[in-house]
Amino acid sequence: MLVFFLAVACTSNHKAIKSPGNGYVSIDLDSIRKRGKLIAVTDFNSTNYFIYKGEPMGFNYELLKSFSDHIGVDVEIITNSNPSNACALLKNGEADLVAMGLDIGSFSDNEVLLTEPVDETRLVLVQRKPGRRRAIEINGSMVRHPQELAGKTVFVQGGTAVSRRLELLQGVIGDSINVIEVPYEPEQLIGHVADGEIDYTVCEENVALVNSTYYPGIDAFTVISNPVSLAWGVRKNNSEALIREVNRWLTAFKQTGTYSMLYAKYFKNQNSSSIVKSDYYAISTGKVSQYDDIIRQYSALIKWDWRLLASLIFQESRFQANVISTAGAYGLMQIMPVTGKNFGVDITLSPENNLKAGILYINWLHSIFDSKIQDKKERMCFILASYNAGPGHILDAMKLAEKNGMDPYKWDGSVALWLTRKSDPRYYKDAVVKNGYFRGNESVAFVSQVMARFEHYKNIVPAGKPK
Repeated sequence: MLVFFLAVACTSNHKAIKSPGNGYVSIDLDSIRKRGKLIAVTDFNSTNYFIYKGEPMGFNYELLKSFSDHIGVDVEIITNSNPSNACALLKNGEADLVAMGLDIGSFSDNEVLLTEPVDETRLVLVQRKPGRRRAIEINGSMVRHPQELAGKTVFVQGGTAVSRRLELLQGVIGDSINVIEVPYEPEQLIGHVADGEIDYTVCEENVALVNSTYYPGIDAFTVISNPVSLAWGVRKNNSEALIREVNRWLTAFKQTGTYSMLYAKYFKNQNSSSIVKSDYYAISTGKVSQYDDIIRQYSALIKWDWRLLASLIFQESRFQANVISTAGAYGLMQIMPVTGKNFGVDITLSPENNLKAGILYINWLHSIFDSKIQDKKERMCFILASYNAGPGHILDAMKLAEKNGMDPYKWDGSVALWLTRKSDPRYYKDAVVKNGYFRGNESVAFVSQVMARFEHYKNIVPAGKPK
């Protein structure tokens, strides 16, 4: 089975399955495997899930990739920064797993089962450092003990366990803390502290320390809790096999060097500040490349979402304008010189010319498939496959599908399957095949990866031009 980093079927609608008579959602591990994908909810920020230079990254994202590979399915990600809302998606069947840090010690939703700990951290107070003064004077003017929070105002993300932890802290110190819950993620609140808009926030230590690398004016050394174990969550009802498998995998995976490297990559990386300050850190800039503007311009000519075209270009060239393949394809869209010449375009003259030739080629592919395939999502898969393989091989696979009693206008499980069989002489020598042998696995992978990255971009990158 081919498993990609996030593969989204061309017809990816999913429905919650209700158990007879009790109203509970019933989607366990066998259903997930039959469906072929795990649907997970996570939050997006500079540690868990983000886009950098056009590529999806993040601690939770990479863990989800590893787990989905382990169970032999793809993974589809839904983004939601509020744990309560994420759990609601879980309980109504829109997701199978909540992959975000749920505080085991204070989690109270009795319809959600928590997994074994994914991580352990502490809660810390984030505050501003005073101006340039000696260290002993700085420490003397800052909150260094939880008791000193008495009477102070602390802003925290709403719907999380942090406010409950602060309630417990008030009982310990015997005084009140003015806790204000707001709909902002911890990273946003840390930014407000750094800018002087608020004085204090509380968040997980690993997140605070990462943020301190690009907000040097903040202090995150005041610990206000004992170690906190963080877990993922699954539905309590009818998910017994899934949670057993997650726990079995987590227990083993955390002992590996791969887990240690992932943790260091996202929580101990001194280069975190350069990533977050980059023009291509999409959470804050909405950009994936330096060519976004012309990608928007040319995508409009073929009525594509510009993020889909950007995903195609990343797949072809990783936004490298002068790259040449071993076959001689050139530039952003990896156009063959003869193709550019056929459209009257010198593909080597500029990135814009290269993009123009690619758009003309895509438009030609639309002229072949638009009248054949009515469903827009399905048609997009056929066009992407044709961009990679040439339309002749895709038309052959459609004929093979039809001859063998399958839907010639459906990609996943039908035409994609027959494209992979074009390397078998039993099929590429069939009378309906006009273009001979072809190794179709690469083109099927190409479609999955482009569509998957497009879903990542839709999760994080705005459809319109960033302000």
